[in-house]
Amino acid sequence: MPSFHLHGVTVQFPFAPYECQKDYMRKVIQCLQTKVNGVLESPTGTGKTLCLLCATLAWRDHTKDAISQQKIAERLDGKEMFPSIPLPSWGQANGDVSTPTSYSDVPKIIYASRTHSQLTQVVSELRNTSYKPKVCVLGSRDQLCINPEVMRQENHHVKVHMCRGKVSTRSCVFYNNVEEKSTDRELVNTIMDVEDLVKFGNKHRSCPYYLSRSLKQQADVIFTPYNYLLDPKSRRAHQIELAGSVVIFDEAHNLEKTCEQSTSFELMPYDLASAISALTRLLAEQATEAGLEESSVQGLKANIENVAKIKEMCLKLEAALDSFEAAADKGITKPGIFIYELLERASLNYDNKAAVFETLEQIIGSLAGQAGIFHNTSGLQKLSDMIQLVFPGNVPSSKLDRQKKLEENTASFKVHIHQDTSSQKKQKSSDLWASSSTKKTGNILSYWCFSPGFSMQDLVNQGVHCIILTSGTLSPLSSFTSEMRIKFPVSLENGHVIERDQIFVSVIERGPDEVPLSSAFDRRFVPENLSSLGNTVVNLSRIIPHGLLLFFPSFFLMEKTLEFWRDNGHASRIESVKPMFVEPKGKGNFTETIGGYYDAVNDSKSRGGIFAAVCRGKASEGLDFANTFGRGVIITGLPFPPKLDPRVLLKMQFLDEMNQKKIPGMKFLSGREWYREQAFRAVNQAIGRVIRHKEDYGAIFLCDQRFKSREAQLQLPSWVRPNVRLYENFGNMVRDVCQFFRVAHKMRPMLEKTTAPEPASECSASTRQSSSPRSCGSTSYLHTQKAKMLDSHTNTLKRRRPDEDAAVASIFKQYQSQSAKTARKAGSLFDALDRAENRREANGALEEQKPSQLSTLSLQYDKRLEEMMNGGKRKIKVVHEQKPSFSRGASGDGKKAIAKYFLGEMKSSLSQVNFERIRRALHSYKDTDNVDILLSETSFLTDDPHTYSLLRGLYNFVRPHHKKTFDEKCQEVTGAGCGYKPEHSESKAEMPHADVNPSRISASSSSLASTNAPNNKQGGVGNLGGSQADITPKCEVQAVFLADVKKALGPEGSARLCQAVQSYRTTDNYDNMVSVVVALFTEKDENFSLLCRLASIIRPHHKRQYKEMLRALMGGPAETAAEQNHLNDSE
Repeated sequence: MPSFHLHGVTVQFPFAPYECQKDYMRKVIQCLQTKVNGVLESPTGTGKTLCLLCATLAWRDHTKDAISQQKIAERLDGKEMFPSIPLPSWGQANGDVSTPTSYSDVPKIIYASRTHSQLTQVVSELRNTSYKPKVCVLGSRDQLCINPEVMRQENHHVKVHMCRGKVSTRSCVFYNNVEEKSTDRELVNTIMDVEDLVKFGNKHRSCPYYLSRSLKQQADVIFTPYNYLLDPKSRRAHQIELAGSVVIFDEAHNLEKTCEQSTSFELMPYDLASAISALTRLLAEQATEAGLEESSVQGLKANIENVAKIKEMCLKLEAALDSFEAAADKGITKPGIFIYELLERASLNYDNKAAVFETLEQIIGSLAGQAGIFHNTSGLQKLSDMIQLVFPGNVPSSKLDRQKKLEENTASFKVHIHQDTSSQKKQKSSDLWASSSTKKTGNILSYWCFSPGFSMQDLVNQGVHCIILTSGTLSPLSSFTSEMRIKFPVSLENGHVIERDQIFVSVIERGPDEVPLSSAFDRRFVPENLSSLGNTVVNLSRIIPHGLLLFFPSFFLMEKTLEFWRDNGHASRIESVKPMFVEPKGKGNFTETIGGYYDAVNDSKSRGGIFAAVCRGKASEGLDFANTFGRGVIITGLPFPPKLDPRVLLKMQFLDEMNQKKIPGMKFLSGREWYREQAFRAVNQAIGRVIRHKEDYGAIFLCDQRFKSREAQLQLPSWVRPNVRLYENFGNMVRDVCQFFRVAHKMRPMLEKTTAPEPASECSASTRQSSSPRSCGSTSYLHTQKAKMLDSHTNTLKRRRPDEDAAVASIFKQYQSQSAKTARKAGSLFDALDRAENRREANGALEEQKPSQLSTLSLQYDKRLEEMMNGGKRKIKVVHEQKPSFSRGASGDGKKAIAKYFLGEMKSSLSQVNFERIRRALHSYKDTDNVDILLSETSFLTDDPHTYSLLRGLYNFVRPHHKKTFDEKCQEVTGAGCGYKPEHSESKAEMPHADVNPSRISASSSSLASTNAPNNKQGGVGNLGGSQADITPKCEVQAVFLADVKKALGPEGSARLCQAVQSYRTTDNYDNMVSVVVALFTEKDENFSLLCRLASIIRPHHKRQYKEMLRALMGGPAETAAEQNHLNDSE
């Protein structure tokens, strides 16, 4: 493995690291050497976990080497053992504050992440390194217990106390084998995760839970969920010693919330009622079985009098809470120190808290250990947890010092009392021991922490070596660190390993219908806003390949939006492109839903899938959507916390109070700043679902006008900010997105199908090939069919005025004739066909050499990039019309253009198999001169009315003596002929030149001369040698097209289109024209056929761009370079 030196430490890495990975490891080693805290942000896909493990373990090995050198030096009286051999990894670590003198003093590494599934991925990364430390993964009995009797219990607290009872009586066979198996080589020397530990336990009939606790004693690295560290109760239960340890919090973007939740509690009326009921039952059993004279309950170590006292405390606390007249929608808020006053009313304080806690633990253990009887001990457990949290440590005896200690304990807390509006009611009891207050709805006691720094300061007070917080989305770092209330001298906002051509970020201020997009409270349910957002998603789903993630601010907003889309047709339009999967609220159906999404993306017959989810939900927090599973992410708004939530309001109030106090050396966010940054932190986390490794690519769309402000963009991650693009209109954005995916697909083709990651795991998915979308031709055909069906049932909104049609028509007619290229060698249509095919094959052979010549320094659509994408070859420009008039009298260059155009039309309209059949039929006809073979091989074109035009187009390839026969056959099967005239059957030698009108000869000469003029704007392929009869059908086609445009867009839309085309004619500004056109024609699916038909007005040097945009919108595959060259030839 490659090795390198950072700050004097030799680091072994699985591969040559990128520069951003070295930067990250330098910061990690700096924290370790100088014993200071660090906050490090590195985007997903930069190998953050691997860097963290290698740098930390390298520093640990270096520290042990330094101790070895010291010991050797002591034995040799300062002399070197190998003076001629340098030992770069030995010696004092550069920058180390101090070096331990004993191997037992080398700091342990405590690596914490949010979930066990994330820890499993970390352990997997560790196995890929050259480091083999002794490791231990901590878990609860829910994950590690294998005793069938204990695991049958549904309540976690019952499991805990039942397990403790079996351990104390040594009645668990699995626990009894722990001491023997704890030194097993397989266990000690193997890097195991939770699943491996359970397998080992089942294999050797030894308890995995207690084996992990045994491994912890000798472990170099301890892996644990981070609530085990932050919750003092869990930390004590797992006996985690923090003194001198390096504490690492990975995926720390959720750390603020976890810190606050781990030191907060809510005591429900049901909890108190449950505790009272359990204590009542216990006392009643004693009175019945043993008589009132007995002083203790069978199997219960606690004095019966103490049990009765605790019940009395519960009754007093219940009465104290119910004495508050709390409004249902507001509640009562008190300072944190009020909790001591409230508990004092129940006779609970620092003086008796230890005795009460011990009695509660004995009661819970006794009830949980009763065989065959289930006792609900959740209420008693809540009281036990509350005592540990509210009464930490001890207090001084003096009254003044005692009060100061109580204020310090509660400075970060608020007490909130509010009515219980939940459906969970307290159980009624007719027993004499029960309180009458249990029969009515009570109040909830909430004791909320509003400073994550309370937990972090507690860790620092334990004497840790240093604390490192890291994640892919911590921005903005300044506000994140200010919340933690501890110093972070080392910080890093790392760059990404990807290039700029792998990411596309756009702020979509307005939808295709020019309606502003916003999820603000006053606009989120406005029908125009929801409709415009739906139209935006419809259009983006067409141009984003494979998997698309759609994030909403909340479940409520997602449900209302999807309901609107279903009622107004947007949902059906979206699902006609990609199936949509919606994140469920509960955990039960999530695996099935995400599995369906993965299957849809992997299905080669589909165009991918859409997964609709919410910010801060399961899909946005940890799942991996690498490669085709996340080619795009749409953020539909800013996910601000619910402002009416009492906890949110009190958090903002708490921060404002801290700001007003102006505590020296401490800076607090204002409530408003915190509220705003919570929204952007959730957005950043959702954005991180795409681009998961160095070769990945994807697009990010911020669909809310509030993202356009500079202040909002500064809240985005550092690797996203430089790539944000603002667009004046929707069409320009569509154009650039098409270009982005076209270039990205060519530069980073997927060679294998992508394997779906585990739905319930955060593990990375392996990279495989993405499925190919359907062909452009078939998709275009479906859109055309749908548009025709809808048009037949849609009435014109207003009658057209003749002058309006004339104005629009006058613009379109100017594109009937365009400049022709210099005349080339004349030849037959078959010769043109042969040359086109040979050129296509030659270009295909050159395709293998092109990847090395491609450049993606710019994602613009300008001519330079197109030339580079074509391997630096000279671009072949061939002028063509939408429906050229094929004439027998065309020049040789005109015939060649006809052949190229016809090949392009067939290529885009037919499947590859049918296209090859047509090509072989033409070559066979050329060799055999048998028109029957040609008619037979092309008979499949008569099966579909939409391919009749292709059959009639073959008329231009038919030799003169077969034209009449071919025309009659077309008339018979299609109902229309090919425009046969008797002179079409005459060869050139037989043409009656003497009968030709001299004026026609003059006109022909003039036309030919104009063809050779490079800047001529009147001649073109469409009128080479053509007569007035050839032009008349075109005018009819245009009239139909204009009528369809007016029907689809209405007078206002038609006027906008007319203005855009007129501007394009005079300025040749393709970008401005296409932005208007796309915005007009992509709002409705049925208008896509008009977008295709509009290609007739596009000038030759813009034809390629326009066709590629159409293919992207229609869901067609990105062409290979050979196909692009062939497209050039066909134009």
